[in-house]
Amino acid sequence: MAATASPGAGRMDGKPRTSPKSVKFLFGGLAGMGATVFVQPLDLVKNRMQLSGEGAKTREYKTSFHALTSILKAEGLRGIYTGLSAGLLRQATYTTTRLGATGAFVGTPAEVALIRMTADGRLPADQRRGYKNVFNALIRIAREEGVPTLWRGCIPTMARAVVVNAAQLASYSQSKQFLLDSGYFSDNILCHFCASMISGLVTTAASMPVDIVKTRIQNMRMIDGKPEYKNGLDVLLKVVRYEGFFSLWKGFTPYYARLGPHTVLTFIFLEQMNKAYKRLFLGG
Repeated sequence: MAATASPGAGRMDGKPRTSPKSVKFLFGGLAGMGATVFVQPLDLVKNRMQLSGEGAKTREYKTSFHALTSILKAEGLRGIYTGLSAGLLRQATYTTTRLGATGAFVGTPAEVALIRMTADGRLPADQRRGYKNVFNALIRIAREEGVPTLWRGCIPTMARAVVVNAAQLASYSQSKQFLLDSGYFSDNILCHFCASMISGLVTTAASMPVDIVKTRIQNMRMIDGKPEYKNGLDVLLKVVRYEGFFSLWKGFTPYYARLGPHTVLTFIFLEQMNKAYKRLFLGG
């Protein structure tokens, strides 16, 4: 009498059962969203610093720590989580699609909402947009400024995605191999974290000039019927001219501090969800 195959016995062709692509995409988005909950304050600090000193105004924040303490003092603990709903939607769209520039295009509306929500607290009370949450922001932007505004800055957003993906892929694999070859690391979470932090340094340096272009364009207002910036090149030229060349890397510390931990946390959440799925549904 033939034995009955158990759920964990694998497929009839001998190949192990794997999670369907839809589940992998879902878990990718959920893992990114989980990581965002922890690093959102760093994203807010980075955005505020990139907008600090815009135009003829003096620089608002001297360092990342000064920015963080200033925000906490002026807006409270909830203030450093301003824009969390937009950050979660960005991960739900961009991380779930995971298609590089295409994913960045899909996630641009959430990115626009995130930039505006995190920037709001630095403005005088009568100039604040006052979005209640990401959905309120998207509806109001579309109604007040037109649907195309939701994709404002999509070109630098996609350019940043290409730069980030290329830099991360190359630097992470090289960093991980270097650490393993050193003999001091094994293939575990410590190695992944260290490789992520090394990779993050390279990725941050490469992508920040594009990121500041994206941030300034997505937050800009119309002045006398004309936009503050004509295009990405105009942003770069004005930042260098009025704020100095190294202002292109303004917000480097929080951006870098966010990138490594976000990668590691995403990896941890993804692994745990995959393990749970295999245990519950694949009999693993």
